[in-house]
Amino acid sequence: MSARPEIAGAGRVVVKVGSSSLTTLPGGLDPARLTALVDVLAAVRAQGREVVLVSSGAIAAGLAPLGVEGRPRDLATAQAAASVGQLRLVQTYADAFDRHGVTIGQVLLTADDLTRRSHYRNARQTLERLLTLGALPIVNENDTVATEEIRFGDNDRLAALVAHVATADALVLLSDVDGVYDGDPRTGPARLLDRVRGAGDLAAVTLGTARRNGVGTGGMATKVEAALIASGAGVPVVVTSTPQAAAALAGERVGTLFEPHGRRPTGRQFWLRYASRPRGRLLLDDGAVRAVRERSASLLAAGITGVDGDFLADDPVELVGPDGGVVARGLVAYDARELPALLGRRTPDLDPEYRREVVHRDEMVLVGAPRGAARLPR
Repeated sequence: MSARPEIAGAGRVVVKVGSSSLTTLPGGLDPARLTALVDVLAAVRAQGREVVLVSSGAIAAGLAPLGVEGRPRDLATAQAAASVGQLRLVQTYADAFDRHGVTIGQVLLTADDLTRRSHYRNARQTLERLLTLGALPIVNENDTVATEEIRFGDNDRLAALVAHVATADALVLLSDVDGVYDGDPRTGPARLLDRVRGAGDLAAVTLGTARRNGVGTGGMATKVEAALIASGAGVPVVVTSTPQAAAALAGERVGTLFEPHGRRPTGRQFWLRYASRPRGRLLLDDGAVRAVRERSASLLAAGITGVDGDFLADDPVELVGPDGGVVARGLVAYDARELPALLGRRTPDLDPEYRREVVHRDEMVLVGAPRGAARLPR
């Protein structure tokens, strides 16, 4: 029996690999390392398990062919490198998987594809159909068209979102680090964490901020954030190094396991909490905060003290308490022009067409829980 049966027994697994595991430091693909990973994933597929690969590396793969040294600092050069590199990356994957008789499908996403509910549903349907047809989806951020304002910035968070979109049973985040340490192993003694049961286990851990390493972006902080998102939504996560991929997928005790906690949210709840882009804010009084947070009640006009933003009915908005803290996210039933006239008024005092809830409890998700925990209305 494996040490981690929740990973070994996962029928559908999302695997994310970073640029540093696929490319050379100056820029350009490292075919030997990429092929080694493909061999591992093909072996997992041969066991009857489904795999979705979230792969970085497009920008890095395009640097050497364009004669660019180091990771570009401007968006235009990065997008040009992605345009060249994505072709080389996917073709190299296709050739490597062909040797195992595995068909791949390319799925390029922008943050906008997952922050818009209709696009989110389409992404889910596409991934599901690819898997049903026996293909292995390879997902990457569409760096060629993504702007600074609407981009994931690293593929760790994208992988956490894809794990839910694809209804995966497990997520494995691969990089050049063995796992999550309680300190920086490069600068002093540090202990590898075997398991993380929630954000509380990391209270005394210093992770630092996201950083750029060579030709890649991100760092351990972004991986931990992604792992907390996925595990908080009921998906077990392993963070480990790429050479340990086979062992991790076999359920061996390598890297750091983020145990799943809480129930798995619905697609709408997960989208609201982690993928939606709020179009405005509703300011709540103390009574409304208690009703929403403690009783999972719908938000009524009487408990709203202010409106901020330019939004339409059915847009996602943040519900904010008097202290400025975000309590919940939800889909608002009125637009920003008509809502101010309703503020502070009791439902019986409103005209019949304005007596519905401002945000219904079924269209709301609490976000005031500790980071990574999925506190959802019952």
